[in-house]
Amino acid sequence: MAWSLEQICSIIAKYELKNGMYVNLGIGIPTTVANHMPEGVNVLLQSENGMLGMGPFPYKGEEDPDLINAGKQTITQLPDSSYFNSADSFAMVRGGHIDLTILGALQVSQDGNLANWMIPGKMVKGMGGAMDLVARTKRVVIMMDHTAKNGEAKLVKHCSLPLTGVGVVNRVITNLAIFDFVDGKMLLKEMAPDVSIEQLRKNTEAEFN
Repeated sequence: MAWSLEQICSIIAKYELKNGMYVNLGIGIPTTVANHMPEGVNVLLQSENGMLGMGPFPYKGEEDPDLINAGKQTITQLPDSSYFNSADSFAMVRGGHIDLTILGALQVSQDGNLANWMIPGKMVKGMGGAMDLVARTKRVVIMMDHTAKNGEAKLVKHCSLPLTGVGVVNRVITNLAIFDFVDGKMLLKEMAPDVSIEQLRKNTEAEFN
């Protein structure tokens, strides 16, 4: 049985979030991690648009349109939240001060290359902060579905889509399994319950040990 989005968020909270970390959550699915912070663990969420110390998503009817993350979603503030301009925010990222970034992906190659910002021929607004994040963040974790909607593998031997970063991925967590990337190799760490190794290899183009 494949992991649900809620279960993937719980896995990330268990394995990745440590007390005192500065963490950036990418646009889309990764933002759901904000609602799964482990009790007793103090993690500061940073947003490229200039906020440090983001709270969880607001309940319906309690949204403040002036409080948004980089994906333009409404968020909440904490008593110790701070605000600054986006230039300072990117200085934090480019200066190597972010401990962990959690991003989505279109493709990840077996040697840790990441493609997550565009599909040729489709309209895109730009890469945003993804290239800066993967280049300078201390640890890069990807959460995504194991395959695309058309059934094609997203864990591939070589990325066919434009790259965001080369050899930057440390871990991938999909609905089927967890993989680590060590010394240019893709290593299977854990599989979802009732997922067989045969099923995993059938849905994974990349080679892994």
